[in-house]
Amino acid sequence: MATAKTTFVTKDKLEEIAAEFPTPFHLYDEAGIRENARRVVKAFAWNKTADCDGFKEFFAVKATPNYKIMKLLLEEGCGFDCASDTELTLAAKVLRDTGTPAFGNIMFSGNVTPDHEFRVAKDVDAIINLDDVSFISAMENVIGVPDTVSLRYNPGGVFETPDRQIMDTPAEAKYGLTHEQLLYGYRLLKEKGAANFGIHAFLSSNTKTNDYYPTLARLLFNTAIEIREKTDVSLSFINLSGGIGIPYHPSDTANDIAVIGAGVRKAYEEVLVPAGFGGLRIFSELGRFMLAPYGCLVTRAIREKHTYRDYIGVDASACDLMRPAMYGAYHHITVAGKEAAPAAHTYDVTGGLCENNDKFAVARELPQISTGTDGDLLIIHDTGAHGHSMGYNYNGRLRHAELLLREDGTVELIRRAETPEDYFRTLVY
Repeated sequence: MATAKTTFVTKDKLEEIAAEFPTPFHLYDEAGIRENARRVVKAFAWNKTADCDGFKEFFAVKATPNYKIMKLLLEEGCGFDCASDTELTLAAKVLRDTGTPAFGNIMFSGNVTPDHEFRVAKDVDAIINLDDVSFISAMENVIGVPDTVSLRYNPGGVFETPDRQIMDTPAEAKYGLTHEQLLYGYRLLKEKGAANFGIHAFLSSNTKTNDYYPTLARLLFNTAIEIREKTDVSLSFINLSGGIGIPYHPSDTANDIAVIGAGVRKAYEEVLVPAGFGGLRIFSELGRFMLAPYGCLVTRAIREKHTYRDYIGVDASACDLMRPAMYGAYHHITVAGKEAAPAAHTYDVTGGLCENNDKFAVARELPQISTGTDGDLLIIHDTGAHGHSMGYNYNGRLRHAELLLREDGTVELIRRAETPEDYFRTLVY
């Protein structure tokens, strides 16, 4: 039986919110988001010195592409990592509306990048991170070669931590340049007039160890030294990208960002400083770690069914949270107001799609759940990242609202629910 997970909102508050905003909805916790962003910045504060402008977190917009959430993170010192022209446009609007310079606050890491996305990246003054060696000429043909550019590295093989824990197999990933392509790419970019260079690598997702970032950092730090020796290119920044995971299951141990930051610092001081790289900036592109624990999907239990299993049907569906259906991912569920009740019933918790994988939980032990118009509210945890953003419209289901629980206890609508008019708007009759 799973142990409890803490919620950031009470049943009474949820009922108050649901009286104004019909379920289901995604709810985000402003206080939690801000506190976590400050922890991340503090963990890497050591990177700022007299010779170095210091650490920068570029929030992975794909995780939660919401204007108000992005504005909140900008206030905490974050920039934005974008993967498409739409994300670039949204990031540029947040920066423009707040009077914040674009350069140095937007990274663009596309893959299979079409020509028009290079143009948008240039228009919004983003730092471009190239995913393939052939993209150098593709970019040059469209927008020229910018002064600052980054290359995405894929070392191949198997990536593992010092304790021999296998994290992932980069050789099977579609992203990044091989080692030889990387060296060639820097030589070519320098010949074409680029002056400031970075390196980026994303080698594993949702890691549950404090060793991931330090191990990746050490690999990239040594690579930076080799790049200088073999190409005469000195990097300006190293982007550790994302990959730091969160404890989706109550039994998971949470990563400690302070320990992670200290581990990266140790590698920095052991590898880079003796090599004369003491002014090199560290970047990250966290999405899940920044937002996932500080959002939840709130849904009401409306139907129950008892056949070969006991089913609880809720008014949300996989259209609101795809991860359980797509990956079999675990998301903890709390029955609001019944946190102390015994989990004496075993349910499949399902949505209403015509798909058998439309399940938020399978054979999950939960307290007895009441259904109907005033049925229990269920809190599906850790949906602050890759929740609403992965929504879709199968069966003509409409994506629901996003709400922000402000630090003062008020609730703000930050994305309205879709309407049938929205769904039909793109049809040509």
